[in-house]
Amino acid sequence: MANPENWQRVKEIVGEALERETGQRSAYLDSACTGDPSLRAEAESLLAAHADAEGLSENPWGTTVAEAPTEQQMIGPYRLVKVLGVGGMGQVWLAEQSEPVRRRVALKLVRAGMYDEALLRRFQSERQSLAIMEHPAIAKVFDAGATANGQPYFAMEYVDGPPITDYCDRKKLGIRERLKLFLQVCEGVQHAHQKAIIHRDLKPSNILVVEVDGKPRPRIIDFGLAKAVPPVPGETLFTHVGAFLGTPGYMSPEQADPNLHDVDTRTDVYSLGVVLYELLTGFLPFDTTQWKKQGLEEVLRQLRETDPQRPSMKVSTNRDTSTARAEARNTEPRQLVGVLQGDLDWITLKALEKERERRYGTPTELAADLENYLENRPVEARPASTGYRLRKYVRRNRVAVAVVSGVAGLLIGFAVMQAIELRRITRERDRADRVTEFMTNMFKVSDPSEARGNTITAREILDKSSKEIDTSLARDPELKAQMLQVMGTVYENLGLFERAERLLRQTAEIRQKVLGREHPMTLDAARQLAWIVTEENRYAEAERMERELVEAENRSLGPNHRITLATKSDLCRTLGQAGRYAEAESQCRQVVEAQQRVLGTDNADTLKSQRRMALVLLQQRHFAQAADMLRANLQVCERLFGPDDPKTLQIMDDLASALVEQGLYVQAEQLYRQTLDQERRVLGPDHPRVVATSLNLATVLEAEKHYPESEKLQREVLAQCRRVHGPDHPTTALSLYNIADVLYMEHRYAEAIPFLREAVDIQRRVLGPGHPDTVDSVYNLARDLALTQRNEEAISLLRDAVDRGVDAEASADLKNGADWKSLRGEARFEALVVKAQEPVRANLSKLN
Repeated sequence: MANPENWQRVKEIVGEALERETGQRSAYLDSACTGDPSLRAEAESLLAAHADAEGLSENPWGTTVAEAPTEQQMIGPYRLVKVLGVGGMGQVWLAEQSEPVRRRVALKLVRAGMYDEALLRRFQSERQSLAIMEHPAIAKVFDAGATANGQPYFAMEYVDGPPITDYCDRKKLGIRERLKLFLQVCEGVQHAHQKAIIHRDLKPSNILVVEVDGKPRPRIIDFGLAKAVPPVPGETLFTHVGAFLGTPGYMSPEQADPNLHDVDTRTDVYSLGVVLYELLTGFLPFDTTQWKKQGLEEVLRQLRETDPQRPSMKVSTNRDTSTARAEARNTEPRQLVGVLQGDLDWITLKALEKERERRYGTPTELAADLENYLENRPVEARPASTGYRLRKYVRRNRVAVAVVSGVAGLLIGFAVMQAIELRRITRERDRADRVTEFMTNMFKVSDPSEARGNTITAREILDKSSKEIDTSLARDPELKAQMLQVMGTVYENLGLFERAERLLRQTAEIRQKVLGREHPMTLDAARQLAWIVTEENRYAEAERMERELVEAENRSLGPNHRITLATKSDLCRTLGQAGRYAEAESQCRQVVEAQQRVLGTDNADTLKSQRRMALVLLQQRHFAQAADMLRANLQVCERLFGPDDPKTLQIMDDLASALVEQGLYVQAEQLYRQTLDQERRVLGPDHPRVVATSLNLATVLEAEKHYPESEKLQREVLAQCRRVHGPDHPTTALSLYNIADVLYMEHRYAEAIPFLREAVDIQRRVLGPGHPDTVDSVYNLARDLALTQRNEEAISLLRDAVDRGVDAEASADLKNGADWKSLRGEARFEALVVKAQEPVRANLSKLN
């Protein structure tokens, strides 16, 4: 019999050992009985006697065969169906409940004949833990009781789903989708912590996933190792001196340290970090296969002292298996490494910090940083300081550092840290001084001695500063690039694209030289520059720039990154403005689908791409489809941004254009007037958007046959276009075209011709002779010349339009329209009519 002084301790150790698999018990006894051979011998003797008495060597359930539950047996209102699992504490059965409701449950029974105090406390604790928690991510407990022979049990929710890692791999969920599912797990663990429950054994097999209404929902199970913080009255903590609980691959360093007895909620944060690591990479932070060859002390030492590889490094250094793991994440190895590098590396490593003080304090903090990443906000996780890295090095190499370095080494390290900190403070102070000096000089023009009684506008301050920035910030190229981009953006918002382009081009050149061609800040400046080039109607140049950007971002960020998708959306816009509508629509659909999947339907980038697709549909005369898309987009923008936001106003203007194409002129006029009033108030009277809305309103008035009012507004807009855009801008050409159209509707053909000539001249130079808008203007100029009996010039221009491809409406007008009466019967004209019909006949033959 055991020594009476050790008897209680021996019972506790044996109770803990019986909860482990047979192959793990010896290692556990090594840990629990360290330094006390007699305690080890007594524990082994009691364990062997217990096995003989209960037949455990042949029946791992821990009962005689007669006592073991069987299929179809009734336990209370539950009929046992099949065994789901066997553990040290008991057995879990799939059971069917017949009353008061019919449902399937998981029935957990304590081991029969093994009612020692430690086991019963653990079983009662799990039941109590589940009973006080109520969260969608935690399996629910329904009922509790005991069998006829006093065997305790409880019934809980039956979770028929795979572990979270298996589910994500089978569904090939991308990184963002995995993170969103993991956030629900964090919420469930946080709920348990709020109920003062620590799980202590979080791992994929204890986090199962089921689908509810087609959406994945996690369920956390198996609170058998949970403990209360503080313990519920009458209950003792289950971790004993010299013992540990948990799964080594997922347990925290403090769980693996026999000298630490104050395990708290941060141990679950560590385990969540391991699960996150596995979800991201497909690997565990440590190679647990090697642990089978190592002693227990070495395994525990690694858990406490060895830092894991960064997730991105783990993937890049395991080339043999990383391809399959990347495919399970719907990507490629190099792209997966790119996604993990940076924020996700730091977030995961912070969750896996050995020192609890440097770890996330709660699952909520971990979830918040992941949400920061998903929302493209700065994350709280930061690279470790020099001082922290030095402390970690000293911990790993205590003896060597003590012998070789001693006090002198510590003094040198302190001096180095002080020097680095002093350099950082000095650099930041100098940068702040330069910014202050630049801003002071920027506003010096408003000083009375400088202004000399004149009123100084913000535009003049901006113009002066943009000229002086080369000399003011020449010593700090990164700061200079930042200020150039800020001022370029201001010029862009003012619609002054030529000045914006000059500053943004300087920004891109500086960043490419200082930071590199594919640095995120360099790509950002290049993307903004390409947008400006599109606004200046240099479509071929903008397309080339954007395609190069997409290639670079695919390499550095991945094809589904928010920034890569935004650049692809900009490319769609460029193609549409260049008149390549079918290509633009195809590209736009792909971008919208990807953004909805990756960013969500309410994201600003997604809404912008949807609007661009609607405009392309409008250009292709899919009016109803475009209008429906714009209405839905407008509702979301009003809800997210408000009625006066420029994004909302842009959608209002676009929707009014779609209403015009559908012949709903009264509704369109009302919407244009509302938009114009709000734009003038929000953007100012001379903003390019105000000009565009004024043009559209004048067009609607023409469609309503309010010709005098339309002509008056069109002439006002033309003056505004020349002032805002200049004489050689496509919007100026459009204004000229619209005035000519009103004059045509009033049969003032001769007056219309000069306006059309000027419009055609601008469009040929800026848009190109083959652009659909140019072809349309040339066709109308030929028509007005024919109406004024200038037949030779009319035939020449008409030939140019037909050769470049007139639309179906113009083709029908040529064949039957009265405007061409003066040319009918003339051989050259009739030949052009036949040629204009060829695309129409070709399309009809395809349909047949």
